[in-house]
Amino acid sequence: MSVTLRRAEPEDVDFLLELLTHEDVDPYLAVIRPRDRESLAAEIERSQAEPQDFGRFVIEVDGAPAGLMGFEVANRRSRIANLGSLAVHPDFRGRRLADEAARAFQRHLLDDLGFHRLQLEIYGFNERAQRHAERAGFVREGVRRKAYDRHGEWVDGVIYGLLREDLEP
Repeated sequence: MSVTLRRAEPEDVDFLLELLTHEDVDPYLAVIRPRDRESLAAEIERSQAEPQDFGRFVIEVDGAPAGLMGFEVANRRSRIANLGSLAVHPDFRGRRLADEAARAFQRHLLDDLGFHRLQLEIYGFNERAQRHAERAGFVREGVRRKAYDRHGEWVDGVIYGLLREDLEP
């Protein structure tokens, strides 16, 4: 199994739309996450226009689209990127491809784009994503207690960070 990452292209909109609206993916995504054709196309366009500041990347397995990863600059001066938009199509789950893709993504952001810190936040109920973050080397840094209103219920946000030295042997 060959797992690769590439920057999303306009031709990926249909796959991304299907992925992000899938009944086994949608409940775990941020409420503000775009789930319509126009917004996804705008994100892809921005990713191509601002490659140092914003990115949407397609995870491929043996050349077939399998998922999505993204980043956005949180603080340019301190070289901090917020990560998000991680979604793996249910047909590709159980192979740990997100772990492999995450490590490649970390190296791209730290080595190629020069970020110092990568950070992300995961809903407290999304234990699968939390386990993934920890397997991928992220350090759990804290919890925003009852920070987000999800369908009428307050849920926690679990905060993770990763520095270059966290990846060193």
